[in-house]
Amino acid sequence: MVHRSVRGGHFKVKHVEKQCPVQLGEELEVNIIDVCPSGDGRSKIRGYVIVVPKAKPRQRVKIRLTQVGEKTSTGEIIE
Repeated sequence: MVHRSVRGGHFKVKHVEKQCPVQLGEELEVNIIDVCPSGDGRSKIRGYVIVVPKAKPRQRVKIRLTQVGEKTSTGEIIE
């Protein structure tokens, strides 16, 4: 989303669609950086969040993406 000031102190909002950096079924090797409130591991690729169930922080795992959304995706551990 980009904000641009226009005459009169108002802002014009222009929505910019981002391309998703991952695809369904893709296999990736990721570092788990944090834990979600649900207790699952969380990783990021170019600002895009990947949730990995049963993963612990500071763990490097190989995953396969099982669900891809606009802001987050879910992956399962394969190694």
